[in-house]
Amino acid sequence: MPWASSYSLYISTEEMAAKAWQSGTQCVAKSDHTKPKASELAYLKGDLLTILTVETGKGIFRARHNRTGEEGLISASKVREREALRVDHHLSLMPWFHGKISGPEAVGKLQPMKDGLFLVRESIRHPGDYVLCVSFNQEVIHYRIIYQDSKLTIDRGQYFYNLIDMVEFYSKNKGAIATTLQKPKEKEGTKSAALQLYKTGWLLDLPNLTLGEKIGQGEFGAVYEGEYMGRKVAVKNIKSDVTAQAFLDETSVMTKLQHKNLVQLIGVILHNGLYIVTEFMAKGNLVNYLRSRGRSVITTVHLLHYALEVCEGMEYLECKKLVHRDLAARNILISEDNVAKVSDFGLATVDLAKVDLQNIDSTKLPVRWTAPEGLNNKKFSTRSDVWSYGVLLWEIFSYGMQPYPKMTLKEVKEELEQGYRMPAPENCPPEVYALMTACWEKEPKMRPSFHKLRERLQTELTNYESDNGS
Repeated sequence: MPWASSYSLYISTEEMAAKAWQSGTQCVAKSDHTKPKASELAYLKGDLLTILTVETGKGIFRARHNRTGEEGLISASKVREREALRVDHHLSLMPWFHGKISGPEAVGKLQPMKDGLFLVRESIRHPGDYVLCVSFNQEVIHYRIIYQDSKLTIDRGQYFYNLIDMVEFYSKNKGAIATTLQKPKEKEGTKSAALQLYKTGWLLDLPNLTLGEKIGQGEFGAVYEGEYMGRKVAVKNIKSDVTAQAFLDETSVMTKLQHKNLVQLIGVILHNGLYIVTEFMAKGNLVNYLRSRGRSVITTVHLLHYALEVCEGMEYLECKKLVHRDLAARNILISEDNVAKVSDFGLATVDLAKVDLQNIDSTKLPVRWTAPEGLNNKKFSTRSDVWSYGVLLWEIFSYGMQPYPKMTLKEVKEELEQGYRMPAPENCPPEVYALMTACWEKEPKMRPSFHKLRERLQTELTNYESDNGS
């Protein structure tokens, strides 16, 4: 029978994929397993499980339940590997937000009327405010959401940072409204980001997160130290719902990436806007690390190691055809065991052999790190990342100095146009400075690839260690 051979092929393909699963692989349960035999692991559909070891049985693994911490045996046929989240501009953290529509239009969309069916719209009568429209007892009730002191409120008793917070609260609590929010009426053309994050296994459980002290404050939100399921983590909190929506793209990019020199995404939580949970990097960013320790602590060998580790991370992105677009020492983090890892993929995009991004706001470009074609024509590619890497090399070997010292941004642009290139930092190995200048070739195609840079750095590190007895 044709279907039988197809089924056999499907099983063998699945088993082949499962054989490649290494310790640490994240899997999502495809169905409930609530009555486990002795030594088996219990789980529910959608639960996230971490592979620990391959057992002797075919397609059998020992795994840990990410929520309960329990360990046991699982079958590869009952789970699937956690998927990367596609970059999809239809994904929305607020699929229930319909923009500027009238009250009658909202009523027309909330059909058939069921208690708790809801949407949020912009207020036409009160610009800057919103309206929560909820179906209850066969009518639609319109609650004005007042924007006051940078917060939102319906009753002036309960305040929220954003609409995501508000909807989360009223989904669990009736509060000042007639009924809890039961089901969102999604705007046509949107998809629920929460649902996709859950399906692909990247949505984490809020009760398992413990937030600690604030360790940083960026343009888009605070960064906290925390713990998730017994693991130390860093948590970026994006409170603005508009910004949180924009950070979905960064999250989507990070779900595709697995490399020892890239900061690893653990998952996201939809609370207080958006929590992006990543591995914890104990020693902070590279520029502060270099400035605070200096030449008395950090040797040239250390600097070469950092340069090589960053290059290996960027070579991986190069292979994935991804452009970072914000490569700088401030976006390199150092782990407890002194490994440099590339972070902050907020500007990352697919390299379609020179992406033309004319809608980019030029005032937000990191001028001191951006290649001439990015500054002048808003064209970005892996080779423009190579230019930025050359500047990052200069930062590393100057122990964290600001590039183009004492120059204004206007002067930097003008001097680059005239062919100016920064001189070598003090005591920088000549071979490393030669790499910097190669990265700063005006023509992108003349710059080396990250693959070539990595080979040359490995050679330089080997030679330096040999010559200096390291």
